[in-house]
Amino acid sequence: MSSIHVPTRTQGLFRLPRMSGWQISTSLICLLVLVPLTTLFLSFLHPEKEIWEHILQTMMSRLLINSVLMVTGVALCTGILGVSLAWLTGVCEFPGRRFFSWALLLPMAMPTYVLAFVWMGLLDFPGPLQSALRQLFGTEFRLPEFRSLAGVIQTMTLALYPYVYLLAKNGFATQGARAMEAAKTLGCSQTQALFRVALPMAWPWIAGGVLLVVMESLADFGAVSIFNFDTFTTAIYKAWFGFFSLSAAAQLSTVLILLVFLIMELDKRSRKKRRFYQAERQQTKAPRIKLPMHLQCVASTCCTLILLLAFGLPLSQLLYWAVQIFEQEFGSRYLYLLVHSASLAAIAAVIIVFLAFVLAYTSRRHPVGITQWFIHIATLGYGLPGTVLAVGIYIPMAGLDNLLISLQDKVLGSSTSLLQGTVLVMLLAYTVRFLAAGFKAVDSGMHRVTPSIDEAARLMGMRGPKILMKIHLPIIKGGALTALTMVFVDVMKEMPITLMTRPFGWDTLAVKIFELTSEGEWERAAIPALFLVVTGLLPIIFFMRKSES
Repeated sequence: MSSIHVPTRTQGLFRLPRMSGWQISTSLICLLVLVPLTTLFLSFLHPEKEIWEHILQTMMSRLLINSVLMVTGVALCTGILGVSLAWLTGVCEFPGRRFFSWALLLPMAMPTYVLAFVWMGLLDFPGPLQSALRQLFGTEFRLPEFRSLAGVIQTMTLALYPYVYLLAKNGFATQGARAMEAAKTLGCSQTQALFRVALPMAWPWIAGGVLLVVMESLADFGAVSIFNFDTFTTAIYKAWFGFFSLSAAAQLSTVLILLVFLIMELDKRSRKKRRFYQAERQQTKAPRIKLPMHLQCVASTCCTLILLLAFGLPLSQLLYWAVQIFEQEFGSRYLYLLVHSASLAAIAAVIIVFLAFVLAYTSRRHPVGITQWFIHIATLGYGLPGTVLAVGIYIPMAGLDNLLISLQDKVLGSSTSLLQGTVLVMLLAYTVRFLAAGFKAVDSGMHRVTPSIDEAARLMGMRGPKILMKIHLPIIKGGALTALTMVFVDVMKEMPITLMTRPFGWDTLAVKIFELTSEGEWERAAIPALFLVVTGLLPIIFFMRKSES
């Protein structure tokens, strides 16, 4: 009688895929994003009916209209401004071009909420500009209200245009001379060649920059709160700390997540409809366009004006306020704020770069399959607003903390909170929010390790951890240092996560700015703002040194 072979769990149809330690680690990192997202979507199982009735009747339409108008306006203005400046400094020749080429990136050092309160202090009714104008034209004179949609769009445009400028400039730089020459031989003028050839070829970079601006606009909390301009981020904060309802905050966060995912999907589909090819490396760059004298003056004047409005004037005003208030305001408490901000940023940066290395190395070892999905999900956090992550992380941590408290009661007869109100919650939220930024920098460095380098190391008798320590880490240290710098600065400037999850007594520079600007104390907020601006200059300095090398 013949026997029948029944497949076991490790054979045939029931065989489970074997996962390496690197893949398991990547899947666990992926859970850091899935847990808060799942928590937020599950919050709709227990809706707060009374609060939602109030939100739907009084707030929801305003939130949607404000968010759509703000994002649309900022995207259009940053797109036009960023692309125009990129074309001038990247393709044309005019006096001061080399200086403006890097100087126009300086506004990246100015957090959006810092720029917002500086301009509010300058242009508000009791500010110095309107006060001087009233002395000249009479007490009845006043400028249009700056606390408006136009004021929000203007401030965010000045703060965020460098995203589009930097990427669009790279897009123009990848274009060889042949495309522009071909357009001219077909009878196109310089203007026609710009709109028919240069802009379409640079579209992936431009779209990428505008998408970053859209995400930053939706995620912004500090600037819109200073303007008292209601968006989903301010509504989430009010639901938690005003209505004292975490579930309502979670449900509002879910609506915002759906908006973010919708924008990402629309961008993905729009790119699928086009094909783009990068210019070959051996192509010569097109000679710079020599502008006529009057246009040279216009280009230099425009670049100077934008740089003054976005960086020079705000920085000068901060310095003026800081000097005025320094003696009576500055004290040891600012050193504590600086230590809190820097220590949180340093710890978060080390954790994020370590996890980014795990993701990058796993991606190298397993370039196809489910592992790439794990990595994609793990890096979704950068598209999620800080207010959303604060709520999504806090709820499961609070539930786990309550479980631990009940276990302590049963086993020890007494209990204490272990997770709520701790730095751990903040660090988890920072990790989810900025892991993508660290991963991109580390992964770009990992791509420098070619397969031939690994093969040579194995021929020399190196295996496993030894290859990592002796070969990979020295090669990617530049990317790791870039990631550390970027994440450190991002965490230093992060406001909503810190504001909503910080333990008692763990105020930071960003929180201090929020507290002072909420009371209209623009001058007193200048000192902590200057600390953040100086810190924000670090990645720009690194970028400049890298571009010069």
